[in-house]
Amino acid sequence: MSVLKVRTTKRTSFVNITHLVKEEVKKSGVKSGLCLIYVPHTTCAVFINEGADPDVIRDISYALERLIPWSDPNYAHAEGNSAAHIRSSIIGNSRVVPVEDGELTLGTWESIFLAEFDGPRERKIIIKVIPC
Repeated sequence: MSVLKVRTTKRTSFVNITHLVKEEVKKSGVKSGLCLIYVPHTTCAVFINEGADPDVIRDISYALERLIPWSDPNYAHAEGNSAAHIRSSIIGNSRVVPVEDGELTLGTWESIFLAEFDGPRERKIIIKVIPC
């Protein structure tokens, strides 16, 4: 198991962590198995989507802001970051990617992103490569 740290720079940001995960898979030496990517935080998430066109991430950010606005007078959570908790709950805090021939089996355009919803902060990413 590896624990990586990523520093985010804004309240809401999306960090492409694909290269970090690929490096951990390579270091593991596992040729066939599963790669678990997990973030142990309640206000950030991890997801897989297109990494080639940055407009996709901008559109995701825009849609999340419209669906779950940062400010809403009906939020009850005293810390004032209810939107971050809701967004991370919807997206999720883990992903599993198959590993074959020592490589992640991501699609041509797919990348792995850390989604920050309550930054800036230092976030942990736990990566576990499991041989099968």
